[in-house]
Amino acid sequence: MSTSTATSYLTVRGRQVRYRVDGAGPPVILLHGIGRSLEDWTEQHELLRARYRVYSLDLAGSGWSEPLDEPHTLATLARFVAGFLDAVGVAEPVHVVGNSLGGAVAMQLAVDGPHRVASLALVNSAGFGREVTIGLRLLAIRPLGRLLLRPSRLSARQIVRSLFHDPAFVTPARIEHTLTLAQQPHAAKAYLEIARALGTVRGVRPQWRKTLLRSLAELDIPTLIVWGDRDLILPAAHLNAARTHLPRAQVHLFPDTGHMPQIERAEAFSQLLETLWASAGHTGAGHSEGDRHLSSNR
Repeated sequence: MSTSTATSYLTVRGRQVRYRVDGAGPPVILLHGIGRSLEDWTEQHELLRARYRVYSLDLAGSGWSEPLDEPHTLATLARFVAGFLDAVGVAEPVHVVGNSLGGAVAMQLAVDGPHRVASLALVNSAGFGREVTIGLRLLAIRPLGRLLLRPSRLSARQIVRSLFHDPAFVTPARIEHTLTLAQQPHAAKAYLEIARALGTVRGVRPQWRKTLLRSLAELDIPTLIVWGDRDLILPAAHLNAARTHLPRAQVHLFPDTGHMPQIERAEAFSQLLETLWASAGHTGAGHSEGDRHLSSNR
């Protein structure tokens, strides 16, 4: 990975924001996980841009987007994404795809403004269970959290290895990119703020999860929930909770796949998205029992 992808900058609520846009058609926005960047969506830009207008961005305080002048929380990041959509002139409902933290931001965006969201695709998403990798739980311990986020090539390699099941995806370019992300001057502060807002040393806080899922379940938004069965960050067992809280959602479990199916299973993942988006245009959120459970390709 590198930062050589054609990206642009614009101002959202006084902050410089880095983003990418490709293609023409119904609008799509792709939201990355904690401490990551829009490069996590490179493969999906390439696969989807022939039929959709595809946006991705570095969330506030991540990558090369400036941090907010208020604490980075789920609520402030969702407002930030809404402000981005306004800034790029997307007035119609948009298909929202979120990985990990990005999934929780996508849910909050939908709850805050259901009229903005045509569909949701939640990819190994935060918000469905308490369990999370020990590395994120330790960030809640002061001052250990700041020490753990000190940039090093070793820690960058460990992070990338934790994201993928297939070691072929643990490339020198991805390790270098992850190290570069960690070296951004605002990265550690924003990372710690959102990690501590959402979790403790015991795991993901239940209060915000229960409130968010209860509110989302009341909405009539077509939803797809995707997981990799070898996720080391947020375990695939969370998919059972997702089925319980969002019983109308479609679900898909990728075998032999880690935390980023959008990269590790890029083509199959894009096909799932396009199937969701086609059905969202015709049937709304309601799905029959037979339609809900998509094949896991085992």
